[in-house]
Amino acid sequence: MHVTVEVAGEETHEVAVGEDATYAEVVESLDLSPHAVSVMVEDRTVPTDQPVDSDHVTVVRLIKGG
Repeated sequence: MHVTVEVAGEETHEVAVGEDATYAEVVESLDLSPHAVSVMVEDRTVPTDQPVDSDHVTVVRLIKGG
């Protein structure tokens, strides 16, 4: 399965994941921690331990250094 991952305010990535992958695995594939982001599907937050059921997600960083 291919998922388009938009990191809010940053880049968009194409990620290949297994059919039973979770949103946490999608986030980790971008070298991000599931604990430091929120994952959104169609403008609603989804749990990172939920299986991926969308081909487009938005990742919002909760903490960003500067």
